[in-house]
Amino acid sequence: MSKVITSRSEDYSKWYNDIVTKAELAEHSAVRGCMVIKPYGFGIWENMKSVLDKRFKDTGHVNAAFPLLIPKSFLSKEAAHVEGFAKECAVVTHYRLKNDTDGKIIVDPEAKLEEELIIRPTSETIIWNTYKDWIQSYRDLPILINQWANVVRWEMRTRLFLRTAEFFWQEGHTAHETSGEAVEEAERMLNVYADFMENYMAIPVVRGVKSASERFAGAVNTYTTEGLMQDGKALQMGTSHFLGQNFAKAFDCQYQTREGGLEHVWATSWGVSTRLMGALVMAHSDDQGLVVPPKLAPIHVVFVPILNKKNMDRKPDMDALVQKISDGLGEDCRVKYDDDDQKRPGFKFAEYELRGVPVRVALGPRDLDNGVVEIARRDTGEKVSIPIDNAVDYIKNLLVEIQENLYNKAAAYRTEHTTKVDDFDTFKDVIENKGGFVSAHWDGTDETEAKIKELTKATIRCIPLNNEQEEGKCVYSGNPSKERVLFAKAY
Repeated sequence: MSKVITSRSEDYSKWYNDIVTKAELAEHSAVRGCMVIKPYGFGIWENMKSVLDKRFKDTGHVNAAFPLLIPKSFLSKEAAHVEGFAKECAVVTHYRLKNDTDGKIIVDPEAKLEEELIIRPTSETIIWNTYKDWIQSYRDLPILINQWANVVRWEMRTRLFLRTAEFFWQEGHTAHETSGEAVEEAERMLNVYADFMENYMAIPVVRGVKSASERFAGAVNTYTTEGLMQDGKALQMGTSHFLGQNFAKAFDCQYQTREGGLEHVWATSWGVSTRLMGALVMAHSDDQGLVVPPKLAPIHVVFVPILNKKNMDRKPDMDALVQKISDGLGEDCRVKYDDDDQKRPGFKFAEYELRGVPVRVALGPRDLDNGVVEIARRDTGEKVSIPIDNAVDYIKNLLVEIQENLYNKAAAYRTEHTTKVDDFDTFKDVIENKGGFVSAHWDGTDETEAKIKELTKATIRCIPLNNEQEEGKCVYSGNPSKERVLFAKAY
């Protein structure tokens, strides 16, 4: 299979798909709209999970598991929730197969379920049906639970990682005594996400709240982290929802208050998914392939010996040197020594460049004689010869530098592609030709928001937290506005 990557400027969508498939992150499955995450891609996802799982536990949360199948009646208990997900639900109607008269496998018509089951698109309903049995008193609160799971949302137009019918995620579901505690929880988890995205994924994000029309179905308020990709489109990378008492009321989940009365529980839910893998690809990669921030890389450093049949006698020296440098880098540094003599060094260089390994170390007999190794960094392509005795410290520092450089590059792109606009003609021009975030006044109405989306395909990505209050006029209607919001075309 050819490893050539379509350039971003030629076809951004094909460029993205080329990287995902040729860097062996994922591939399409036999089930339409679903994907197979391959070992290298799953390695990156596991590193993401590991960091996030620790952050969740550090903030007092514990993991649990809830059923994949949800009774249809549960979804209908919260009107906004069922309306938001009705068109995306996969429904189980029968529980048995059988052979027909021709020997073919068919659904047994006698095995129809009394009540259809929904393959979870999200778990609020099944979880709140459970919480009502767990919660009797304020002493039972808070409940702070996270679940790592797969979900199904029946998407018609799919793209690997970004939008698939089945995807992997985590979903936190918490129950609280007061509204204030629940809001504090939703904001806390938003900040956990944003810190992870910026300090591990090296992607700057805007923290904000969604407009009413963009909120999660059944939420009182949705907090969001919005990133900007290299094609100027925004990506919703993670959300945290203040659910108020909506689900507690729908499932009659009440607790005895400190004063002896009864009160409905206050709730949050929050989640990030394998969509983060798509963000990682689109924020950092280039025309040579994937670029992975060191903090999430399955391989931090790959060693490639320059050997042929004439100098194989030097391999023991190379083996010893690789072991020495690897030991110096320590257990936390994930190292690979690719001494497969069936592949040429040039092929290996291209392969690890495509896979985005942050640091490559090449060493040959001449390097050993000169007491140096050649070190290449993936983010810039720069190569330098470093004395062997300095290699460990140089690589350690280089990994930190690459992480910082990727963030700074993405932040600079976002700054260059965030534009303040005060009239609709300029708004349309920026959205169509420059892209990125457009900061503009909005009159706060659903009608204006819908009209702007209809005319430009741009949506309100968020109202930034701690937004500066500024008197102005709506960019479309001209009606009074007290603050700017961020618009963009989005995935």
